[in-house]
Amino acid sequence: MEQVKIIFNDNSEHFYAKDTSFYEISKDYQTDNPILGVKINNEVYPLAKKVTSEATVTFFDVDDLIGNKMYKSALKFIFEVALSHYDDSLKVTFDHSVPKGMLGTIDSEKILTQIDIDNIKTEMEKIVAEDLIIEKLIVQPNEAIKYYLKVKQYEKADNIQNINDRAVTLYKLNNHLNYFYSEMPYSTGAINKFNLVYLGNNKFIILFPKIGDKGKLPEYVHYDNILNSFAKGKTWLKALNMPYVTDLNKTISNGSIKKFIQSNELTFSLNISKVADEISKNRDLKFILVAGPSSSGKTTTNRRLAAYLSALGYDPINISIDDYFLPRKECPKDEDGKYDFESLQAIDVELFNKDIMKLLNQEEVTLPRFNFLTGEREFYQEKIKLKDNSIILIEGLHALNDELTKGIDKKYKYKIYLSPFIPINIDRHNYISTLDLRLLRRIVRDNRTRGYNVVETIDSWQKVRDGEEKYIFPFIHQADTIINTALAYEVGVLKVYVEPLLYSVRMDSAYYEEARRLINFLKQFYTIPGEYVNDDSILREFIGGKNND
Repeated sequence: MEQVKIIFNDNSEHFYAKDTSFYEISKDYQTDNPILGVKINNEVYPLAKKVTSEATVTFFDVDDLIGNKMYKSALKFIFEVALSHYDDSLKVTFDHSVPKGMLGTIDSEKILTQIDIDNIKTEMEKIVAEDLIIEKLIVQPNEAIKYYLKVKQYEKADNIQNINDRAVTLYKLNNHLNYFYSEMPYSTGAINKFNLVYLGNNKFIILFPKIGDKGKLPEYVHYDNILNSFAKGKTWLKALNMPYVTDLNKTISNGSIKKFIQSNELTFSLNISKVADEISKNRDLKFILVAGPSSSGKTTTNRRLAAYLSALGYDPINISIDDYFLPRKECPKDEDGKYDFESLQAIDVELFNKDIMKLLNQEEVTLPRFNFLTGEREFYQEKIKLKDNSIILIEGLHALNDELTKGIDKKYKYKIYLSPFIPINIDRHNYISTLDLRLLRRIVRDNRTRGYNVVETIDSWQKVRDGEEKYIFPFIHQADTIINTALAYEVGVLKVYVEPLLYSVRMDSAYYEEARRLINFLKQFYTIPGEYVNDDSILREFIGGKNND
């Protein structure tokens, strides 16, 4: 029988009979976590693929960008099947992501108990233990549409019709069919780490390993503010009868999208206005600390909040924590020997607190300004001094961390966390990822303002994400309020700008598959012209336009 040479990630050479599956081959690759898939020439393939010719391959697990999405998709599928085993009258909707997991709702007329959730988890564990094969099916679109109409999942039928692909990929597990926006693992046995946390009222969170955790299951941390903020967004969209992307697409096609855009913009402004009103009720407050992950719209939100505070009689002063970077030669380095600009140790905390205390004591201060070209600190010509009506808006990665403002009494501080999440679902089992939304925003902005290509942005993305996991997310629960900085319509606008950039990623790039995944995600959305966007919209921070060119 013909033998074929396969070169592993570690450059070791192995020989296998032609038509051996990569699932069998993966058993010879040593790793701490189950293998989920294989990359051949930067293209992702399921482990069911068979060897046909010599190849250099990369096996990946849950700690990989693509692997983590596959793990999450399989976990959803396993939950859906387990739920039907427990009670086939129950249905599930996966609502949105939360740090370390995802939120779901069980659709039922009765309120489930913790015992019910424990039993569902037991069913999931059985499915994993049985190591059932997840079968990939390629079907004609009309067949998939008929199936989803039959099971009354009408939004999925509409999605398939809108995508207009020649074939549709479905997956089969225990006679259940579903589709996801990623490849799936070979079998359920690879999904061996998860936990269910019941929140009551039929809502639950599934915890699973995240990228960088090396397969470790995280501890649950409750983020009540995030959950409440998302629930408000869901309620607002439900009132507008717009739970799914297909409903948004219908609004675009029937010519009423401009009205919906204005509703979005007004709602965003009202939310910031409410925060300003809340701040004004406590005259002790002197420092408004604003933090948010990359591409959360900090610049626009701060400007809008400052305007509302001015209207309420305040004199707002903006301070960026980035201006307090240590000179580059003094900046700490990470384990790879590169400058670690994400760390709190990269900030001159002593000078920052010294300036803040001077301001609080009505003294004059000359604020620094960091020159990112030279890597050195400069200073403004003019001094500032707080007036009786002054209030300082402090924006930056570490704004929620009390170590940054350890010299300031708690009574003077009000903390705001910014997070862009769109409460419209693609369908009941697939939501719009906050990470994907932020990445699309960043790709467009990086290209427009810095001339970066898609590969450069994606390559730096995980480093940015690591900093957020370390320095923002652990402090979210300390925030006094959450501002959702996403607009429900914005993906349709971003698509116009980002899709050509994604198509530019070549097949020989390590990020080719990620670019294609995002392209497939964008297929769900009808385009919206950029000229429909308000000149002062937060979206202008990314796509450009008036005051943002």
